[in-house]
This record gives sequence, C-alpha cells and structure tokens, in this order.
Amino acid sequence: MSLLQSVIMGIVQGLTEFLPVSSSGHLVLFGSILGIETDTGIVFEVMLHIGTLVSIVFVFYKDILQMITGFFGMGLDIIRGRGLELKKSPHRVMVLMVIAASIPTGIMGILFNDFFEIAFSSVRVVSVTLMITGTLLYIANKIKPGLKGPADMKISDALIVGVFQGLSITPGISRSGSTIFAGLTRGFTRELATRFSFIMSIPAILGAAVLELAKYYDRATFTDGLTISLAGMLAAAVAGTIAIRFLVEMLKKGKLHYFSYYCWLVGAGSLIAGLFMGI
Repeated sequence: MSLLQSVIMGIVQGLTEFLPVSSSGHLVLFGSILGIETDTGIVFEVMLHIGTLVSIVFVFYKDILQMITGFFGMGLDIIRGRGLELKKSPHRVMVLMVIAASIPTGIMGILFNDFFEIAFSSVRVVSVTLMITGTLLYIANKIKPGLKGPADMKISDALIVGVFQGLSITPGISRSGSTIFAGLTRGFTRELATRFSFIMSIPAILGAAVLELAKYYDRATFTDGLTISLAGMLAAAVAGTIAIRFLVEMLKKGKLHYFSYYCWLVGAGSLIAGLFMGI
C-alpha cells in the first residue's frame, strides 16, 4: 500500500465512520463493485480505529474528562459508603449509561459474528441495509426532540440505544445514524442523542480493534510500514473530527434527512449495479 492510498483510506474511514452513511457498507461496495482491495492488514485497520477514537476524544474531551473524574469519584464514594450520588453529577449518569449500552452491543457482536461476516460478502445485503439506514435517518429527522438530558437517562434507554449500536455491526447500517435515531425515540434532546451516540462508541471501537487483533493474532501479517499506518491514522483522525462537527451542525439545523437521500441513492444504485455485474 502506498502512502497516498493510506491517506485516502484514512479519510474515507474517518468520514464514513461518523457521518450516518455506514463506513463498513462503503468498504464492501468499494471492494466488490470497484474492485478495490480492502484487505489492508490488521495493524493498519487497528490504526484507523485509533484515528477515529482520537477524533472523538478531541471533540468531546471536556465530557470525557468529566466522565473519567465521575467514574473515579463513584468508586471513592462507594468505598466510603456514600453511595453513587448520581443526582449530583450528570456525568456519573453518563458513565453508567455508556457501560449499560455497551452490554447489548458486546453480546450481539459475539453471538451474531458469523452472520455479520457473511453480510460483508454480499453487495445486495449492503444495498438493502443502506436503504434501511436512509429510512431511519428520514424518520429521525421527523421526530420531535424530547427533553431528556443526561441526568434524566434510564438504564432502559441505554440498553435500547445499545441494541441499535449492536445492529449497526451489519454493513450498511450506520452506527451513528441508528443510535441517534434510537436516542430520539427515547425522548433525548438532539444534543444528548448526538453526544451519547459518539461517546458510547468509544468502547465499541476499542472492542472492535481488540477483537481484530485477538482473532488474527496467530496469522496476522504486519505488512504495513509504520509511516504508512501513522499516515492513515492521522488522516482518519482529521477526517473524523470534521465529520463529527459537520454532523452536529446538520442535526442542529434539522437536516439529517439529507443523508437519507444519499443512502437511498447509493443503496439503490449499488443494488442495480450489483444485479448487472452479478455480485
């Protein structure tokens, strides 16, 4: 892989990871229809994951720092016998909600891993799921935002959003789009639905990177040089930061449906192209 290819893949990963258009779905379509080689080596893939994590931390660093403080604060309060005292800190609530949301995501990823791998080889599946993503985004844009803030979240809210995050492992189902949709159906404000969607992705992205390494540790081929991998990571981080800020602005303006048109167009176009090409 050349340095330019590494940067291009990093940009694509960063943009599609956070814009509600499904990064995995685009990788499948690029690989199957355009004949682009997507097997880039485990090290490079993990570095791209790290790049997207960097972008989340960069944009939401204040929330993440307060959540880390809240996490250790809860531990100290438990040791001192004071209880969790959640009402005093919305960020403590967020910590518990992220943990709760990660449970169904992890379970679904483990139980349905074989199904997800089969889906990665099917352009038709990705085409249909992209159109499903478009429909979710269109509906989400029509949902009147609720009044729930971080302190008002319940475990049931987090579990449901976590289930949608688990479903997004299917290529073509956007993680950000589906979790924002789920949050809005639970009465979240647009700001909370967006913030929770991105912050809760941190354990999921970390878990995906660890699973990739664990799955292929005995036969992983470290084919990518350090410079090429770092270039891809940096490109993913920059593109991811831009994508997050852009999506936040689009949500504030109530223009999430623009992405639904894109998903419908790409999904229908790739389905037709796949039928003609026999894939």
